[in-house]
Amino acid sequence: MSLLHPRASARRVSILAAAGSLLLLSPPAVAHDDDHVDDGVMDSAEETHGHHEQHGGDEGHLPAGSENVRLVGKGTVGHLAEGRVADVGVHKGYAYLTAFNAPRCKQGGVYVMDIQDPTAPTQVSFVNTSKGSYAGEGSQTISIDTPQFTGDVLAFNNEICDDTAKQANGGMTLVDVTDPTEPQKLVSHAGDLGADGKANEIHSVFLWDAGDKAYAVLVDNEESADVDIMDISDPRNPVLVAEHDLAAMFPQILQEGVGLDAVFLHDMVVKEIDDRFVMLLSYWDGGYVTLDVTDPVNPTLLGDSDFAFPDPEAAEHGLDVDPEGNAHQAEFTLDNDHIIAADEDFSPYKSKALNATDGTTMTVTDGSDTPALPTGETFEWTTVFTGLACNGGAAVPAATGPGQIAVVERGVCAFTEKVANVEAAGGYEAVLVFNREGADGCSELVTMLVEGGVPAMFVGRQVGYGLFDVAYDEEACRAGDGTAQAPIEIGTTGDSVRFESVFDGWGYVHLYDNNAGKLTELDTYAIPEGMDEAHADGSGDLSVHEVAVSEQQADLAYLSYYAGGLRVVRIVGGELQEVGHFIDEEGNNFWGVQVFEMDGTEYVAASDRDSGVYIFEYTGP
Repeated sequence: MSLLHPRASARRVSILAAAGSLLLLSPPAVAHDDDHVDDGVMDSAEETHGHHEQHGGDEGHLPAGSENVRLVGKGTVGHLAEGRVADVGVHKGYAYLTAFNAPRCKQGGVYVMDIQDPTAPTQVSFVNTSKGSYAGEGSQTISIDTPQFTGDVLAFNNEICDDTAKQANGGMTLVDVTDPTEPQKLVSHAGDLGADGKANEIHSVFLWDAGDKAYAVLVDNEESADVDIMDISDPRNPVLVAEHDLAAMFPQILQEGVGLDAVFLHDMVVKEIDDRFVMLLSYWDGGYVTLDVTDPVNPTLLGDSDFAFPDPEAAEHGLDVDPEGNAHQAEFTLDNDHIIAADEDFSPYKSKALNATDGTTMTVTDGSDTPALPTGETFEWTTVFTGLACNGGAAVPAATGPGQIAVVERGVCAFTEKVANVEAAGGYEAVLVFNREGADGCSELVTMLVEGGVPAMFVGRQVGYGLFDVAYDEEACRAGDGTAQAPIEIGTTGDSVRFESVFDGWGYVHLYDNNAGKLTELDTYAIPEGMDEAHADGSGDLSVHEVAVSEQQADLAYLSYYAGGLRVVRIVGGELQEVGHFIDEEGNNFWGVQVFEMDGTEYVAASDRDSGVYIFEYTGP
């Protein structure tokens, strides 16, 4: 792809902070430009869900058991492999499960499961993506009745795992599933087209019928104007009608200067409330946002959330840490009085970073596949500038003594190559890479897809310059073409840096009043193990992923909690209380969750990443 857009915390999210005080957040990932080498900037959309330890694996899982939840049935899908299944949606007695990119990016698409007999879900068809593309977060099916089309339409997202495949393409695919056993594609790869004529890849899609019109909202992975709205009244010929950058349109949704800087759209729903169509967007560090999209071209801001300092759920468990953001997915309750929202965070640890010489804090991200800093320990190292550290370039000097960290400039070659050359030089405790010049570089952060035997971290260019007392100009840096190298002599010794890794828990759930203006936060909820450092490793991923509200009870909701299983919560006196749960004998790794009704009974479909669909019934009071 030409641009990479962040989609969530990396495997070991690191840190940071803003000037004056340590502010902890999940790291943003930023695009790389095709004029530069593909150096290993992480596609966080893929990485977000690609690394999970599955049940039955070496990580283990929480104890099996259930309370007030009955397992009604479960069904497996074809092409089964660990991590194969992603999201789930339900419509008219059929479940639609997206086929992710595991174990290899082949046979992506959507499994169609007949769940009319909820005790025996059975696959009846499969809808494929194009070669080099896969589906993940965004499967949804609705009924559309417009002058141009009447029937049931399945939508799924297309993300790209192979840029070299001629058919690899983004956008959304719309499928006529009026007969789910014989799906008929209406359009493939509809979306915002790039210069190459292909649609930008998208992370999620949501449809709504507005009467004579029907619309789709797409998460555009490749642009900051990432709220793309298409008129799908004729689903064979979707038309892009709006591209919105909420951060630019409504800057009041941002919490500037506190380190919550990874601002982008991750997920959204649209619901008709009081004769208007209201969109609820999960805008990552921008929080949760409500918009009136009755006129999708001219949306009106209704409300938005801020993250509280210190982190309220962590504080309940005796942890004094700042919030990470990570607004991942949310829904309105049945009566529209509340919003239940899921913050996704796969890293129960974060690093605190400091320029120990001048006392300024640093915003840092960790590399994907390099050793993590040991928890509870503090490390202070002297910086040494080692250049680009690329094969065929200036040699990396060996460390001259213990306690030194190699500072490397991004550019020319891959991050893994840089780390390998630092390791070959010998003696360095870790690697700190700072960004290059260019519109997509400078003070921006990326998450490095990198392998190596020493810790590797990333900072903005201004931080790297500051370590060596070099003057920095952001405007001039942005205007650069990425070829200019830092005016620092290789081998120069700079300031000392200090790192500390602290436990801050897994992702959890918020309860908000659905009021205008700043949303009032009423409560937070996490499974106990998610805030217990004893479960930081060895129990699988203990972050929440999604919420689905009951369609029968306004105070009831269901949570997919990865290795934490299915959780049922109820709003009691303005608080979220767990009233049920389920974890299978071999453990679970639930991604999606969706409620549906059959013969007056409310059921819950949950997608297990390694098997298929589980069907549950809540049996509690």
